[in-house]
Amino acid sequence: MNIAENLTRIQRRIETACSRCGRDPDTVRLVAVSKTVPVDRIREAIAAGVQILGENYVQEARTKIAVLGKAVAWHCIGHLQTNKAARAVELFDVIHTLDRIELAMALERAAEQKNKVIPVLVQVNVSGEQSKHGIAPVAAAELIRQVAPMRHLHIVGLMTIPPLLPNPEDVRPYFRALRQLRDELVTRIPTSLNLAELSMGMSSDFEVAIEEGATLVRVGTAIFGHRT
Repeated sequence: MNIAENLTRIQRRIETACSRCGRDPDTVRLVAVSKTVPVDRIREAIAAGVQILGENYVQEARTKIAVLGKAVAWHCIGHLQTNKAARAVELFDVIHTLDRIELAMALERAAEQKNKVIPVLVQVNVSGEQSKHGIAPVAAAELIRQVAPMRHLHIVGLMTIPPLLPNPEDVRPYFRALRQLRDELVTRIPTSLNLAELSMGMSSDFEVAIEEGATLVRVGTAIFGHRT
């Protein structure tokens, strides 16, 4: 599988999706999901132009960053345990999966110790699935109010993982729900927060996510192939 060719195809699909809904393609950033992908394949992707890598696990990211360095941005896109907060702050440039105040407090303490301000997205469980992490939509505003005063966390948007459905159109309502929640929250939170980022959409449905407002699409299989 040629990673450079895959990236070219994905970029064209992003541009086409943006054209359909009247968006500038520059408003959508690709997060290449490199969970379980070998370092040599990730190196190919970086050489082909990938600028953001998304990792699910702190330890796996630590190993890869030790080899590949920080020439690209590293985003945490997996559920984060509170006891891994300090390591996550050390490793990642952006965290997509803030979903509870205990984690926020742990991240704030770690970021303060490192004199670092880290951008975070609030993960929202818009589908209500018990198997999914994320805060309930009705509780998102309160979490944001609690986190907003923290000096070392900067809330930049929302993230969701919708149900995995074979027809991307069936996933659209979940993406739309996240965007509508964001629009509602903007009217209820401090004006210093604009929640510009919406992290949603994966290999099977990122075009629909873009049509519904995604600014960060998390694509792994379409770049690297199916995990083994």
